[in-house]
Amino acid sequence: MDVHEGFASYVVQRRLKLFRAACLLCGDPHQAEDIVQDALARLCVAWPRVSRADNIDAYARRTIINSHLNHLRRPWRREHVAADVGDRPTAVHLPTEDLQVMWMALRNLPLGQRKVVILRHYLGLSVEETAADLGVSPGTVKSQTSDALAALRRALSDEFGATVSEGGDA
Repeated sequence: MDVHEGFASYVVQRRLKLFRAACLLCGDPHQAEDIVQDALARLCVAWPRVSRADNIDAYARRTIINSHLNHLRRPWRREHVAADVGDRPTAVHLPTEDLQVMWMALRNLPLGQRKVVILRHYLGLSVEETAADLGVSPGTVKSQTSDALAALRRALSDEFGATVSEGGDA
């Protein structure tokens, strides 16, 4: 398999997962598409080197995170939409009202906590993998996870009451 076929194969296998992670980071599927496109362009350029790495997925996740941060720094990003029309499609089969409440709770987390929750609980990474992807210590991942889950628990307990458990891992 040549370099281009290897990259194409990787994109076919992982693009949806990268898109979902970007969507969770930014909260906007259109913006997530831009982030993924930017990340895949960077990944394509580096593919000859990256394809020999032990963990291509870690490199791709880090590229998604960096692309998201670059997107946040762009001057036009400072503009804000006057009204949120709530047109974000989702594959999760929960009542729309519940999804909106959960998304707002996740969106209200500080960016660092949101990243940790997405990497740990959506992508299923270990503390060590998350720390490596974010360039922080495992202790930071644990404390950010603990703080984020506590904040989510508080935010969601008003809406969902007793259905929000006190369990969770840090």
